Amino acid sequence: MKLGEIAQVLNCQLVGDANTEITDLASIEDAQAGHLTFLSNKKYRRFLTTTQAAAIITQEIDDVPTGKSGLISLTPYLTFAQAMWLFHPWHSPQTGIHPLAVIASSATIGARVSIGPFSVIGDEAKIGDDVTILSHCVIYPKAELRYQTLVHAHCVIREGCQIGSRVILQNNVVIGSDGFGYAKRPDNTWFKIPQAGIVIVEDDVEVGAGSTIDRATIGATIIGRGTKIDNLVQIGHGSRVGQHTLLCAQVGLAGSTQVGNEVILSGQVGVAGHLQIGDRVVATAQTGIPNSVESGRIISGYPAINNRDWLRASAVFAQLPQLQKEVRALKAELNILKAGNSALPSQTLSQKDNEDGN
Repeated sequence: MKLGEIAQVLNCQLVGDANTEITDLASIEDAQAGHLTFLSNKKYRRFLTTTQAAAIITQEIDDVPTGKSGLISLTPYLTFAQAMWLFHPWHSPQTGIHPLAVIASSATIGARVSIGPFSVIGDEAKIGDDVTILSHCVIYPKAELRYQTLVHAHCVIREGCQIGSRVILQNNVVIGSDGFGYAKRPDNTWFKIPQAGIVIVEDDVEVGAGSTIDRATIGATIIGRGTKIDNLVQIGHGSRVGQHTLLCAQVGLAGSTQVGNEVILSGQVGVAGHLQIGDRVVATAQTGIPNSVESGRIISGYPAINNRDWLRASAVFAQLPQLQKEVRALKAELNILKAGNSALPSQTLSQKDNEDGN
């Protein structure tokens, strides 16, 4: 594909030769002849003089190396991501229902739907137009999938759950599994509480492989529009996640957690449940959140504190062995001084006290 064509599609300013042939995309340090790369982080600027890429996407014209072509963009990383789709588009399967799929007679199937082999569509389920369901998926009765949703192999969407438009479910996602709800009997055994609610996944959400979103006990567990969920994330029953939020790998939300809009919970963040996390909160990796968090905060550690305080505390933690040695030495010196004072005659001590008082 010609660089000039890419510039036109991506609405970028072209620098250099529009006829430069681009064969693929690569990172700036690994790019070879014919590749298109990008620069968005200044620490990679050192590769500008050594990269073999034919062209580079950058924010500044001055960053385009001499003898190379470039695309000027206010958001180089976003532009690079958009260019990726030009060279690596999604190849959807052929439209149609495979003979080995099982479709309930009461299910509603929209236009241009693709359903792979060994997938099962339950009674009164509703599958919208242009939906793709790959092999070995199970759509329980009365579940609903709307326009252009993509369900990868081995996913399960439980009864009554609602999936919006343009949603992507990666492999082995479970939507609407029973919430972890039990009441203790007088004999200390556990009575299972019926999980009568559903899960609602709004438009443009993506859920990573192996993630589970539990159905609510009553009402709905809700995932807001545009939210992106990474692999192996657990969302407890009755939780509500806002719009355009990122939940990174192995995040766990206990039941009834309320997460705001544009929140970022980094890898392995754990949330205690029955609390609120405000809009635009950022929790760094492995943060433990036992209490509600106000909007706009950056938090770290367990229990979660302000990120700057955590960084200072972490620096001190590395010094604890030396600080312990110093404290022991000071205590030893203090004990020696006390022992010396106690060895003096009482009259001498009294005289010394009087002198100190004078």
